[in-house]
Amino acid sequence: MHEQLNFAIEILGTIAFSMSGSFAAMQKRLDPFGVLIIAFITSVGGGTVRDLLLDIPVFWMHDLLMCGLILLTSIFSMIFKSLENNFKVTLFIFDSFGLGLFTIIGVQKGLHAGIHPLICIALGTITGCFGGIIRDILLNRIPLIFRQEIYATACIIGGSAFLLMTHYTTLSYTFVQIFTILLIVAIRTLAVKYHWQIPRFYGYDQNSEM
Repeated sequence: MHEQLNFAIEILGTIAFSMSGSFAAMQKRLDPFGVLIIAFITSVGGGTVRDLLLDIPVFWMHDLLMCGLILLTSIFSMIFKSLENNFKVTLFIFDSFGLGLFTIIGVQKGLHAGIHPLICIALGTITGCFGGIIRDILLNRIPLIFRQEIYATACIIGGSAFLLMTHYTTLSYTFVQIFTILLIVAIRTLAVKYHWQIPRFYGYDQNSEM
């Protein structure tokens, strides 16, 4: 049961980030090949960094299903483009769900490797965020994680909640997984809606070089 749910989470996360990357690329008016490349990088970037850190085979290099899924999702996104005009909302929705889904995958991979729980939270954050970081850099944008929006913080809170609930409650593992994903999505949504920001403990001169 757990393996089936984990597989479903990985599939949904790949679709969500592939859609997110595709819509971000289309915002920048990239050609179809460029859209495919950005979708691929967004989907596998975080997991690739995670697997390299864990010194295990990179997951997508041995899984044609994921590569094919990204290709089909990208094509669907380009077709869907003619029906969807509000890229910003669509991009936000898929990015938020991808963030939640991939954070859980990263935390679980760390636990299975016998890594300390605190490092597992970091791995979950890397899995959720790094694909988007690479995507934004290639699209010449400041990555979301470095802006004022709550982004990586949502992963850290979600990963912490996941570990606490699995170790200190009797809730079913499936419920904990789903709750954590929805928690991360909710934090992202509320942060954007109510303009939550991490406080800065420094000032800067408007004319200074940034």
